[in-house]
Order: sequence, then C-alpha cells, then structure tokens
Amino acid sequence: MYFIGLIALLISLPILGIAGAWLHLDAAGIDAIRQQVQTVLPGYLATSGWLALFVTAGVILVGAATAVAISLFEFRGKRFLSWALLLPMAMPAYVSAYAYTDFLQYAGMVQSSLRDMFPGFRIDVRSLSGAIFLFVFTLYPYAYLLARNALSERGVHLMEAARLLGTPPHERIYRVALPLARPALMAGAALALMETLADYGVSAYFGLTTFTTGIYKAWMVMDDRIAAAQYASLLLLFVAVLLWLERREQQRMRFSSVRGNRHGGNGDGGAESRLPQLHGVKAVAAWLVCATPIVLGFVLPMLILLQLMWRESEMSLATNLLRYAGWTWNSFRFGGIAAAIAIVLALALCFAQRAGDLPRFKYGFLRVVARIASMGYAIPGSVIAIGILLPIAWLQAVFPGSMAGVWLTATSLGVIYAYLVRFTAVAVQSVEAGYTRIPLSFDEAARTMGTSRRRIVQKLHMPLLWRSLATAALMVFVDVVKELPATLLLRPFNTDTLAVIAHNLARDERLGEAALPALSIVVVGLIPVLLVTRALNNR
Repeated sequence: MYFIGLIALLISLPILGIAGAWLHLDAAGIDAIRQQVQTVLPGYLATSGWLALFVTAGVILVGAATAVAISLFEFRGKRFLSWALLLPMAMPAYVSAYAYTDFLQYAGMVQSSLRDMFPGFRIDVRSLSGAIFLFVFTLYPYAYLLARNALSERGVHLMEAARLLGTPPHERIYRVALPLARPALMAGAALALMETLADYGVSAYFGLTTFTTGIYKAWMVMDDRIAAAQYASLLLLFVAVLLWLERREQQRMRFSSVRGNRHGGNGDGGAESRLPQLHGVKAVAAWLVCATPIVLGFVLPMLILLQLMWRESEMSLATNLLRYAGWTWNSFRFGGIAAAIAIVLALALCFAQRAGDLPRFKYGFLRVVARIASMGYAIPGSVIAIGILLPIAWLQAVFPGSMAGVWLTATSLGVIYAYLVRFTAVAVQSVEAGYTRIPLSFDEAARTMGTSRRRIVQKLHMPLLWRSLATAALMVFVDVVKELPATLLLRPFNTDTLAVIAHNLARDERLGEAALPALSIVVVGLIPVLLVTRALNNR
C-alpha cells in the first residue's frame, strides 16, 4: 500500500508543481501576467485556438469519410486500404513537417513547375495552414479507428433496415451512419486534439506561437519559470477539459454498443446484412477517399525522406552512421529503461486493484491512484518537464547544497522520470486489459492453498499476462523514441536521441542529415501499427 502511495505522489508531482507556482505569486508576478496579456498571450491563444478548431474539423471529416467507406461498403482493394489507413499513425507530425518542407520549398521542383503554369503561385508550408494540413493527415487515424469499430459493430444492420424502408444511400449515411459514429468521432477528435496541443516539433519548426513553444521559450530563452508555469497551467486546464470530454464520449460509445448489440443482432453477417458492392465510378470514388489520406499522411513523406537519405548518403555515409549509432543507442536506452520500469509500476497498480480483501477506503484510494496514472498520457511532455523542473528549482533555492537538481538534470533520471509520468498510463491500460481475461477465482484458489501474493504474481499472473506485458513494454518504448519536448528540456548534456537530433538538424536546415533519424523513428512507430492491424484482423 505504501508503494502504491509513493507511485501516486511521484506521478502527481509535476501537476502539483505547476499548481504550486501560483501560490508564490507576488506583485512582480502579477505585473508579468499583465505584460503577457498585453503582448504574447493573445498570440498563443489565437494560434492554439485556430489549430484546435481546424484540426478537429479536419480529423472528423477525414475519419468519418474513411470509416464510412470501409465499414459500410464493399469494393476491390478494401482489405488493403482498411489497414493501410492506420499507417500515418507511425509518422510523427514533426517528421512529416521536415519532409514536406523539403518537397515544397520555394526553389524546389514542385513550386517551380507550378509557377511556370500559374505565374505568381506560391505555397508556404511553414505556416498555420501547413501545420493544420500535417496534423489532420497524421492524426485522423484516431477518429477513423474508433468510428470504424463503432460502424462495424452496429452500422450494418441499421443501414440495412433503413434501406428496406426505402431511404436513399446519401440519407442513410447522413441520418443513420454519422449519428451512430458521432461519439466515436468526437472521442477520436479529442485524442487528436490532445496530440496537437502537446506537439512542439511542428510548431517550433514552423515558427508558430503556440502554448507549447511559449513554455519552451519562457523557460529556456527568457529564464522565466513563473511564465512557463502559467502557460503550462493554462494548457493543462484545457487538456483536462478535453480528457473529460473524451471519457464522456467513450462512455456513450459503450452504452450505444450494448444497445446496438441487443437490438441489432449478433453481427454474423448474414445474407440480409451484406454490405452493398460498389462498382465503376462509385468504387473509384471510395478508393480516392481512402487512398488520399494514406498518400498524403504516409507514402509521400516516406518517399521524400528516403530520397533525402539517399542524397545525404552519397556525401558522408560513414560519418552519418557513426553519429547515428550514438543517437540510436540513447533512444533505445531511454526507451528500454522506461518500458521496464513502466510495466513494473503498471503490474503493481493493476494487481493491487484486484485485491478483494482491502477496506473500502484503501480500495477507493487505489482507484484514485489509477485515475491519476491514466491522466499522464494526456499531459503534454513540455508541461510534465516544467512540473518537474519547478520543484527542483525551489529545492535548490531552499537547500543550495542539495544534489537533487544535479541528479535530475545532469543524469538520465530526470528524463526517465518524465517518461514514466507520461507513459505509465499506456502500460496500465494494456495490463488492465490483460487482467480482464484472468478470473478472480484463480486468485482465490491460489490463496486457499496458502500462496503468497508475490508468488501469485510470479507463478500465475505473469505467465498469463506475458502478451499484455510485452505489448505494454513495446508501446511505451515506441512512445519514448518519438517523444520530443520533454526530452529537449530534461536530457543530459551531450545526450541526443533520434527525435532531438532530427529536430535540431531540421531546425538548422540540414534536412538531408535529418532524414536518417527521422526515418528510424517512423520505422519504430510502424511496430504498434502492425500489432493493431493484426489484432483487428484476428478479431
């Protein structure tokens, strides 16, 4: 129980650190807030607001169109497109930004050819509209995947019932399919929006003034920890609202799933519920709807990065490979350590919740701890980093001889701690899903034979949970490799990861050199996408 309490304290410390910054607000701090309101804060609000609005609309539009095409119609190539639509999940938005910046540069072949045909034509990808484009086509899989599951489970029978009543196809989609998928689309859009607000790579590379870039500038450039905490608290408040909305929509999805299964049949795909077959122009239209996001979100950026890497390899392959080995080792070292610790914490949290002999107070406390742990993934990495640095700065000011600041900023402990705060939730979700397949009667039978809890975990649970534990470790590992803002703020000196070095090289306009680490991040990100695809096919 004390171990679980320590986990709760450590996970909640960054949030408490940000909230505690407001307790020490003095006259100088109030004056600083007034200056921010008059200068930079309106820009942060405007840019973040426009991003939130248009990315949400774009993700819902693309996710709904692709989910309807895949779930409610049959056409040639549908099986391939159904899993290929998940590929952009492996492409971080900041990596896609590097690729499109090189592809659409002013002196490049694409813009030069367009200017020859249309004099005065110009595309500025490094802009707010360019960022919206990148976020939409790298994050739409969240909405697509949830809406596809919702429509596949319940939409077929309801669409067939509407057809038998004489409803035209476009009315069936508008009045049956889209309302049915609305909770899933909103939940997916909330997840995509949290990723957008947490992003630092695209905003910094494009020069956008968002809350995430404001946090980084306030701390690293202006050396103003109060301003950084204020920006972080505003962003944290907005993310908390999004997390509440996402959970509410998830609850609606579960409720409608029960109702749909109760009234909609067993989903056996009988003759009466076969999907309509598309031919000719309609089949081509469905192909275009599904293939366009795949090309724009994954295929084209991947080809651009491969071309950049090939061009760079002709200049200095041996030197690049030597540096690449060091960056890869740092990424894999951080990912491996964080994944190992995360699955231990997740196993402890989930096993503690299964204990049936706990008093009501302790059981309620465990549920609160699990809820705190599940919030970490929704908190941007920059907010977590500031939440860690603020208490350390206070501790150093109160106890100048303390070595806590050195241990957390000059070693790997700080960045590992940030990874655990953010990504333990991923491991907890995977282990919880595994525990749902282990009946409590197994634990009770073991206890009647006098088996200790430690041996129950070692000899009973772990052999049954090894798939869930492996999945949790893999997901945490991949997320750590892709994480950028927390790593930028907390990494030790001369310790660059693939994400950090790709960002730094792209920032210096050395896109050819940034292609190799960026491609490595994409390849690592493909692993969970393939696992999700396999799970969907097996289901």
